[in-house]
Amino acid sequence: MQLIIDLPEPAFQRLSRLAELTNRPLSELAIQSIAGNLPSEIATTPVDIQAELLAMQKMDGVALRQIAQSQIAPPQQHRHLTLLERNQEGQLSDQEHQELQDLGLAADRLMIKKAHACALLRWLGQPIRDLNQLSPS
Repeated sequence: MQLIIDLPEPAFQRLSRLAELTNRPLSELAIQSIAGNLPSEIATTPVDIQAELLAMQKMDGVALRQIAQSQIAPPQQHRHLTLLERNQEGQLSDQEHQELQDLGLAADRLMIKKAHACALLRWLGQPIRDLNQLSPS
């Protein structure tokens, strides 16, 4: 498929210099730059959070940054760690084992949302350049 675009001069110059330095075709570098900067493919994420990830694509930088900075509540973190320790010792009831799975799943889903928010921020030209930017204010 072919797409013709007008690049801003500074972007064109940067790509041209990089093509020259790496001895690679300019078109290959342009494709790599576009593909590498697109947000992740939502279809590869768990079905139950796809709608939420799609909605994030309409959010502004402030809302995305809030998601990127979000954390599991301290009581849930503590409970998760306690259950993990008890699980290693083989001391979990069936109910606690289910709770551990639920807490792990919630943490995994939050990490997916945070990663997607960071990717969208980068795509919007507002990347998180410092880990301190991920700390809630």
